Amino acid sequence: MIRRMIVAVAFSLISIGALAQATASDGHASQTAELLAIVHAGKLVDLTHSFSATTPVWSGFGQAIITPAKDPKTGQPYTIDKDGFRANYFSMVGQYGTHVDPPAHFAANGATIDAIPLNQMILPLVVFDITGLLHQDPAHALSVNDILDWEKVHGRVPSGSFAALRTDMSKDWDSNPARFKRSPFPAWSLAAVRFLIEQRGVVAIGHEALDTDITPRMDSETWLLQHGHYQIEAMAHLDEVPATGAVLIAMWPKVKNGEGFPARVMAVVPADASPVH
Repeated sequence: MIRRMIVAVAFSLISIGALAQATASDGHASQTAELLAIVHAGKLVDLTHSFSATTPVWSGFGQAIITPAKDPKTGQPYTIDKDGFRANYFSMVGQYGTHVDPPAHFAANGATIDAIPLNQMILPLVVFDITGLLHQDPAHALSVNDILDWEKVHGRVPSGSFAALRTDMSKDWDSNPARFKRSPFPAWSLAAVRFLIEQRGVVAIGHEALDTDITPRMDSETWLLQHGHYQIEAMAHLDEVPATGAVLIAMWPKVKNGEGFPARVMAVVPADASPVH
């Protein structure tokens, strides 16, 4: 089912023109209808925060500056009344809001965001929920034992997956930004990241915090990116997707040689997926 779901999601992203060509024959029309029906029968969950000039960000980068775009000849902002359109000018670091960190963020010869293959941007999604462990250990780091315990309930982590860490930190994003940016915070252990990549074949990871771990040298993030894998940071609404059964879609602008950028991330949850966690 998960393979059919991924194919269905891919079909749903094809342009209208391509779909029109595909429906030229009855066979293609039937296949397209079946695939789209799978997607439309499911639930779409937005895993992305909206961002603004006051969005939480690492202090070393600073806040974004978002202003009206101006006519370079007059210095005046474009307006709908005056010009028939309006636009924004953005000045911000690539690692802002819900964003992608490509290998190039930490690796001199790592892949940039325009080089990440499309087939690595639509993946089966698994979610590790450690919220129940945070009452006794607010800065718990997911361990290999935690993963093995998860597998006893949900089965082996599928090869080729995107692994997300649910901590519910994202619930403080708008309501309590200071608490959201707390340190220490719940995170990934290096052992867990290596286990998922090396022993389970995970393609990429994501989490709700602005960093992967709380070690002084960011061991988990450094290892992940320097070994050719990407991550999504500052994810949202992981409490609305099941531990297994959903498909993740991660998209971002194709910036040439980009070393990070805000991303739009969603989950497609099939109608027959297991209940959330």
